[in-house]
This record gives sequence, C-alpha cells and structure tokens, in this order.
Amino acid sequence: GLRVTVLLTSSLMVLGAGLRCVPVSDLEIRKKLIHGGQLLNGLAGPTVMNAAPFLSTTWFSPDERATATAIASLLNYLGSAAAFLVGPLVVPPPNGTAQLVSQSNTQHIKDRIEAVLYAEFGMVSLIFSAALAYFPSRPPFPPSVAAASQRLSYRRSFCRLLSNFRFLMIALAYAIPLGVFSGWSGVLDLILTPIHVSQVDAGWIGFWSIVGGCVVGIAMARFADFIRGMLKFILLLLLSGATLASTWFTLTCLTTVTHLPLTTATLYTSCILLGIFLNSSVPIFFELFVETVYPVPEGISCGVVTFLSNVFMGVLLFFLTFYHTEFSWFNWCLPGSCLLSLLLILCFRESYDRLYLDVVVSV
Repeated sequence: GLRVTVLLTSSLMVLGAGLRCVPVSDLEIRKKLIHGGQLLNGLAGPTVMNAAPFLSTTWFSPDERATATAIASLLNYLGSAAAFLVGPLVVPPPNGTAQLVSQSNTQHIKDRIEAVLYAEFGMVSLIFSAALAYFPSRPPFPPSVAAASQRLSYRRSFCRLLSNFRFLMIALAYAIPLGVFSGWSGVLDLILTPIHVSQVDAGWIGFWSIVGGCVVGIAMARFADFIRGMLKFILLLLLSGATLASTWFTLTCLTTVTHLPLTTATLYTSCILLGIFLNSSVPIFFELFVETVYPVPEGISCGVVTFLSNVFMGVLLFFLTFYHTEFSWFNWCLPGSCLLSLLLILCFRESYDRLYLDVVVSV
C-alpha cells in the first residue's frame, strides 16, 4: 500500500540527508558519509518517480486521473527546478584564481554548502513527520472499477511487459529522449560555458524550462481528462515541438557554421521550449503506459521505463567522462533522440484497456 511505501521512502530520505550533515573533521570519513547519504536518497527515488499513476488510480475517478498523475509526477520536477536556483544563488562560485586561494572565501563557500544540507534535512524531516501523522493507503471506497480490480503478480507482470512489443515501443520512446535530456540538463552549465553563458544564467534556463514543463504538463493532462483517447495525439504534438526546439538550440550553438544569431534570448527560448515539451510529456507517457499494459500494476510498468531512462542517461554520462572537452556531439544527441521517439509514437497503435473497463463495467 501507499502508506508503507511512502513512510519507507521518506525515512530513507531523512537518514540520507542526516548522514550528509554529520559534522566530521576527517574529510575522508565525511566523503563516505555523503556518498552513503546519496545512496539512501537514490534508493528512495523510485517511489517518487513511479508512484504517481498508482496514486491517481487509487484515489481519483477516471475523469481526474491524468490531471492527478501530472500534478503528482511534476511536483517532483519542481524540486529539480528549485535545485537549479539554490546552487548558484546560495553557494557563491569560486570565480578567479585569487578567490580560489583565499582561505576566507573557501570557508564561506563551505558554510553555505552546509546551510543547504541542513535546510534539506529539515525539509525531508518535516515531510516524514507529516506522512507519519496522516497518510492513508487508500480511500474508504474505490473511485473506479479499475481501482478495485485485481492486478497481475510481479512475475506475470514482467513476463507480460517483456513480451508486449507495443509496450517496448513506447518504453523506448519515453526512455531515450528523457534519459538524454536528464543527462544533458545535469551538465547544462558545462555545455553553455564555451559560448560564454554564466552558471547563474544556466540555472535560470533550467529553472524556467522545468516550471514551464510543469504548467504545460498539467494543462495537457487536464485536456486529456476532458477529451479521452487523445494521449497519442498529445505526445505527437509535444515530441514534434521538442525535436524542433532541440534542433534550433544545436544549430544555434554552431553559430560559426550556421551563422544563426547566438544571443541570450535565443538560448533561453530554445532551452526553455525544449524543457517544456519534454517535461510535460512525462505524465502523458505514464498514463499511456498504464492504459496499454493494464492489468499490470502501475508501479511495475512505470518502474521499468524509469529504469530504462536512467540506463540511457548513465550511458550518456559515461561517454561524457571520455569526451568532455567538446560538447557538440552531446547537443546532437538531443534532436536525434527526440526524432526517434517521434517516429516510434507515430508507429504506435494506442489502446485504452483500463478506461474501457471503467466505462463498460460502470454502464
């Protein structure tokens, strides 16, 4: 149930955040504690990333599910948006050699980093306390037929997923562009540094792209609730926009070849549009996964695609450790992945098994 899962997840986050705040003078021990805290926080990640469709099915009616999935999944992205601002605004960058060798400046940076770690520990402790006080596993009465129906076992679910060619198609359509985009946005400041964009500007670009994606994603999900059976059409629109925006950004960075204007406005616009189109597609993809493979449990289907997305992101970052002096290849991965995803969705034959059950049985 949701209560046990959320309590376990939030307790891992509290323990992980607490380990990073242990005041140890030995830097080697401190580093191990921080790595251990990050590991615990990573173990809590799957619930945060995958529980939204299960939450919406358990608590909301069929005409509210896509909106609930969008809100629950995209609030996680708002935390990432805040991270783009907290780093540059709270912790000053050591710009210049003179500042690097300044002992007082180094100590100031350390103090600011510790302030961020303590603040994060306080926030996750508050979340854990709230969940412990009140977080029921399910409502008194199921809101739909699908919420009350029996689901497949774990073993049968994995066999069903691996043998379902349509699911594998949309899983790749989700995992490839979202994995590439996650890796790309994580090193956005490094990518923009050669074209003289500061760390603060890179942070604002990441912030507005995620916030815009959250707003558009919730709006698209609400549209999907009003007009059912339009998930594929919405994804085609979003992925077409992502392909165009990523191509625009990549060509803009090659200004010596393409002679396109390289300005702050064009960089902001292309990056923000790319983030809006890709981030807003996440809840639509989640709903399409659940509809396609029902009665496979929501957590399993969304967990598999999230795992695939992390694999693609990890592979990309692995190559980045070898080819980190020049980033044009990294930029070209974006439009290529978006175009591949667009073609996969175009060939995908959609079905709405869960919605069909709710409508037919209810009638």
